[in-house]
Amino acid sequence: MSFLSDITTLRERARAKMSEGPITDAYGADRSQVIEVLNEALATEIVCVLRYKRHYFMADGLSGGPVAAEFLEHANEEMGHADQIALRITQLQGEPNFSPAGIEDRSHSEYVEGSGLVDMIKEDLVAERIAIESYAEIVQWLGDKDPTTRRMMEDILAVEEEHADDLLNLLADLEKQG
Repeated sequence: MSFLSDITTLRERARAKMSEGPITDAYGADRSQVIEVLNEALATEIVCVLRYKRHYFMADGLSGGPVAAEFLEHANEEMGHADQIALRITQLQGEPNFSPAGIEDRSHSEYVEGSGLVDMIKEDLVAERIAIESYAEIVQWLGDKDPTTRRMMEDILAVEEEHADDLLNLLADLEKQG
C-alpha cells in the first residue's frame, strides 16, 4: 500500500475544489472552530501590543530607557504575531476580527496598565504566562489535524517564552539595583 493517494485522484480532487484554496480533504480540523480560536489568539496579541506600547511610552526613571526598549521590541514582535495569525485566518477562508468592540473579552490576556516599571514588567510577565499556557493548549488541541496552524502557534509560543524570560531577567536586574 502506497502512502500517497492515486495521482489521478489527487489531481481530480484538487481541480474539483479549487475555490477552497489550501484546504484539502487532508485538512482534519473543524475549520470554523480553528478560526474562532485563532481570532481569540489575534485579540490576545492585539491587547499585548497595546499594553506593551503603553508601557513603552510610560517607562521612566534611571532604568526606563533599557526597559522601554524591551517593551517596544516585544510590542513589535506581538504585532508580527497578530499579522501571522490574521494571515492564517484568511488562508483558512475566515475573517480576522480586528474590531475594538469586545477585544478584551476575546483576548486570553488582560489589559492592565500597571504603575511604575516593576509593576508594568510584572503585568507583562503575567500576560506572557497566560499566552504561553493558552497557546500550548492550542498546539495540543490542533495536534495533527492542522499542522500548518500548529507550527505557526508553536513558533509564536517559543517567542512568548523568550518574552517571559526577558521580563524575568528585567525584574531580577531591577531588584539588584533597588
